Order: sequence, then C-alpha cells, then structure tokens
Amino acid sequence: MRIYFTFEPRPDLRDPLVAEFPHVDFIFETGLSIDELQRADVLVTYGEDLNNENMNYATNLKWIFVASAGIEKMPAQAIMERNILVSNVRGIHKTPMAESMLAHILAIKRALPWIYEQQKKSEWSKKAKQSELRDSTALILGLGAIGSEVGRLLQAFGVTTIGCNRSGKEAAYMDNMVCFDQLMEALPKADIVISVLPKTDETTHLLKLEHFKVMKSNAIFMNFGRGNLVEEDTLNQAIQAGEFGYAVLDVFEQEPLAADHPLWSLPNVIVSPHISSHSSRYVERSLEIFKPSLEKWLRGEKDLDNVMDLSRGY
Repeated sequence: MRIYFTFEPRPDLRDPLVAEFPHVDFIFETGLSIDELQRADVLVTYGEDLNNENMNYATNLKWIFVASAGIEKMPAQAIMERNILVSNVRGIHKTPMAESMLAHILAIKRALPWIYEQQKKSEWSKKAKQSELRDSTALILGLGAIGSEVGRLLQAFGVTTIGCNRSGKEAAYMDNMVCFDQLMEALPKADIVISVLPKTDETTHLLKLEHFKVMKSNAIFMNFGRGNLVEEDTLNQAIQAGEFGYAVLDVFEQEPLAADHPLWSLPNVIVSPHISSHSSRYVERSLEIFKPSLEKWLRGEKDLDNVMDLSRGY
C-alpha cells in the first residue's frame, strides 16, 4: 500500500502517523509529482493539484482523500470514470470558520474597525456607533457542520436563528426554518445574513438584486461559502445603493480578487482573502479524520467517513 501526500505535515504529526501504520509506504512531498502519482494507491491532497491531464497517470489510484471541503477544482469526470473513491474532511472547518464569522460580527457591532482607525490617528473620541448582538436575528444559508456551529454560537449570544436550505427540513441550532423559495419572506427579518452554501448549479447566483433590496438597510451580509452565490456586479451594485449596511466577504467569483476591484475600497466592506478556515490545527484535524478511514480501507472496507458524490459536487 503506497500513500502519497502532496503536502508535508509537521514532523510531530507525520511521525506518529507513520509509526501507527508500519506496513504502509508513506510518501510526503510538497507539490504533485507524476512519478509518484503513477505509483500511488491512495492520494492525500488539498484538491487543487489534480487536473484532467495528470489524472491519465493515476493508473493505480483507488482512493483520494481531500484535506479540504470543496472539490470544485478537481477533475470530477475523470475521477468518476476511473471509479476512484473520494472522501474529504467535511466538518473540519466548523470551529475556525464559525469563530471567524462571530469575530467579524462582534467587531462590526462593537465598532472595532472604527476604534482601530482612531488609535492610528491618536484621536480620543467616543463617537463610535456601537450596537448589541443580543436580540438580533440571523438568517443562515447552508446548514451543514459550519452553519449549525455558527448557529450554536449565535444562540449563546441571544440571537434568533433562521436556517435556510433547499428543503426547509429542520436543522440543529435553528429556531425556525425556511427553504430557498421562501428567501424573499425571510430576508427582511434578518439583521445578519450568512451564507455557507456549497457551489452547486442550484446555488449559482441564488441571490439576485431583488433579494438585497428587501434586506434591512443596516443588515450585515456575510458570504463564507462560495463566490458563485451572487454575481459580483450585482453585489457591488447592492452595496453602492445602500441596500444593506455591511458586507463581510471571504469568497469571490474570481479569486484572487483583482487589485483594482472596487470591493477593496468600499468603507462598509471587509475583504477576507478566503482564509476564514485557516487554523494552526488544520492538518491535525485532517489526520484525525484520515486515520480512522485508513484503518477501514486497510480492512477492505469502503464505507469511509465523508465519502463524496462528485456528480452532485459535495
């Protein structure tokens, strides 16, 4: 059994992994090598180094473990044609991403960006426009591990949570539920609108200008899912027209965001360069998911955790 990592875990994470599975040949490299890809039975990757061309060399590959939640950059058709099983680290992002979202919300509510600017100017002023998070209402689009975790944290702050998914089916830490078709009725109630939706055909440009027009004028809009949720021209138009109060954006239709893009300079926009999931414990948590699946795989089992359906995109 030859397992090829296209990234190198820290020694304190790598060495225990090798010791725990002494009969496995582990190869650790930074970046993808065609020679190693040809020999690998299992590939462990962040999912951005595979393409249709190099998949032609993956003749022995039977399982791809993706140390990421999204697979939109992977050659899905080529993988499906070869009947390669794919699993990922779904759920790993819930702690850092929920903390990132909560940090941004509290920063806006308690006027921290303004306070930091005053400090730079050495200006003593008490004119901060501060408000409270308690008794707010949050509408959360996408109710997997991340959406449920941010719902749990917000409820602890006294926030009413409305969950939104395709079916409207009940989800953890949501006080009320709506489906996509009910967004126009739910958006006017929300002080905070958070999207953690995956990239699918159904979520592409789900939000249109009419949706932003019914939001509260002081609402906070946060996109931490995928940039396909809304066309950037539409989003920019809604912000410029003052349809809502603040935007916190971790994802964009085109990444990286161009240096001359107007979103960089708008005073009520926070650009987070797709880093809300980053954490010093990221690889540690990935391996906590990988190891039990590897044990199953070595026993000949295929019911691994987080097996993905590439035809659906998640």
